[in-house]
Amino acid sequence: MFTGLVEELGKVKTIEKGAKSVRITIAAKKVLEDVKLGDSIAVNGTCLTAVDFDSTYFTADVMPETVNKTVLAHLRPGDLVNLERTLRLGDRFGGHMVSGHVDSVGKIIAKDQNDIAIIVKISVTPETSRYIIKKGSIAIDGISLTVVEATDTWFSVSLIPHTAKMTTLGYKRVGDSVNLETDIIGKYVEKLLMPKSSEPTPQKSGITMDFLAQHGF
Repeated sequence: MFTGLVEELGKVKTIEKGAKSVRITIAAKKVLEDVKLGDSIAVNGTCLTAVDFDSTYFTADVMPETVNKTVLAHLRPGDLVNLERTLRLGDRFGGHMVSGHVDSVGKIIAKDQNDIAIIVKISVTPETSRYIIKKGSIAIDGISLTVVEATDTWFSVSLIPHTAKMTTLGYKRVGDSVNLETDIIGKYVEKLLMPKSSEPTPQKSGITMDFLAQHGF
């Protein structure tokens, strides 16, 4: 589990592409201070496992499912990436609950300056937009941000100067793609409220608002 608070910007050293998978090596420093083999590190919001490392880099394998659902396979040597270690018990929870499981890929369709802030507008599919609400939380390339506006086809967020400087979103341009992870709470609520197709259709109780009113409720 992550919080969406980026700890440092790493730099892609190498990308080795297999038939359907990718092995990525990233230069880093802070996230390697206490890393162990097999630890999880979020790379642009994607939870990856460190399979090799030293004090200056770590290597992770990207399986075909992750290649298909994220923009990691499109990274090139020299590209910057957002890095975050997993949340530890007792840490301050400054962002929101981020699992590191990317829902979909969005595309930056506008970036506008508004005084000190940068407003970033991102296109989104209807399948993903259903979980995005105004003033709700979303992770963009692993960055915990608050939604400013939301429609069925796009949403926008506002970057303060610190976020623009310390994460990749400040350096990305119109047309660039980003990983999106919507708020996990909304998905669980939808699942719990969704009737199971295997269960019989519940019988109506016959209790209505009129019935309650007639009996003093």
